[in-house]
Amino acid sequence: MTDKSLHLAVALDGLGWHPAAWRLSRADATAPLTARYWNALAGEAEHGALDLLTIEDSLDLQTSRPDGPDDRTDQLRGRLDAVQIAARVAPLTRHIGLVPTTSTTHTEPFHLSTAIATLDHVSGGRAGWRPRVSARRAEAGHFGRRDIPPLDPDRLDEPEAVRVVGDLIAEAGDAVEVVRRLWDSWQDDAVIRDVSTGRFVDRERLHYIDFTGRWFSLRGPSIVPRSPQGQPVVAALAHSAVPYAFAARHADVVFVTPTDAGHATAIVAEVRAAEEAVGRSDGRLRVLADLVVLLDDTSTLARQRAARLDGLHGAEFTSDAAVFAGTPGQLVDLLAEWHRAGVDGFRLRPAVLPDDLTAITRAVVPALRDRGLFRVGYPAVGTLRDLLGLPRPASRYAAAATA
Repeated sequence: MTDKSLHLAVALDGLGWHPAAWRLSRADATAPLTARYWNALAGEAEHGALDLLTIEDSLDLQTSRPDGPDDRTDQLRGRLDAVQIAARVAPLTRHIGLVPTTSTTHTEPFHLSTAIATLDHVSGGRAGWRPRVSARRAEAGHFGRRDIPPLDPDRLDEPEAVRVVGDLIAEAGDAVEVVRRLWDSWQDDAVIRDVSTGRFVDRERLHYIDFTGRWFSLRGPSIVPRSPQGQPVVAALAHSAVPYAFAARHADVVFVTPTDAGHATAIVAEVRAAEEAVGRSDGRLRVLADLVVLLDDTSTLARQRAARLDGLHGAEFTSDAAVFAGTPGQLVDLLAEWHRAGVDGFRLRPAVLPDDLTAITRAVVPALRDRGLFRVGYPAVGTLRDLLGLPRPASRYAAAATA
């Protein structure tokens, strides 16, 4: 990979990121509830030699409201579990990274650690994980163990909202720390499998993590031996200073949401400042910019398609990320400009699946290669960490034992 090469990921969600995507998708409306659909999407993403794909997930139904279900019947509702989708896709792919999303707010970190470590084993070292907080009261109501006050998106700067969100992010930070310690709790050579002596495991190379914090208290060790990457890749979506700090402390990759090249430069500077502020010493974050993309043969056709989707939706679609509607060539121009502005790569969110994913792999990727901005194919062997240029970390407990 040359210094000019960028990283490229795709974010998969239902039948696409536009709320009316199911109305125009080539796929059947029930396709996201089938393994065949997800296998096909992953195969297409791997055809384009993308670094990784992410799979969205939530603990409540999709909704147009800030919190709680809505009464709309004209939008896709319902989804499969992201980790299980990734596990189903893993045996049918060989190279692409698989990064499911899970909630840290209502899921025990021990369960998360075993699920992602298992995914890393069954995929041969291609697992990642995007932890997210569940800030909606409706999600908390599904579990009945805690109450989250309703949060007004327009009043998140008020003290109570700042406290609630801050606590959720701090809890997520502890969850990631626990998960990472559990991933390290087996040293790489803990499994001996010595038939002659009857020793399967070296118990001295399994370690208690002995974590005690505000939200969790765990002893360990994990039940899953250390996985091929040692530490599967952790990714975070961040829009502002507090999530940037979370990513700097706990993640390997951060997805950010610039609006233009100048904003991209400013965000990268904020991320690097956050790394310095938290004393990050284990390599720089890979910064990938998110974009919702709607592609067609001409810019006029792309705009018409976007207008048709918005008409079916009943409003202009907006997102936390910038929305691009145009040709593959115009998108490549934008990606090149933002890459020069400092981002390491991109996570593209197809507006309609599988249509816009196919446009990415069959038109955008070749155009990037023509400009020397993206590699041709995958390395013969390697893990997701290798693809992203991230080192494989040693177990912290092995390092402590030899110190």
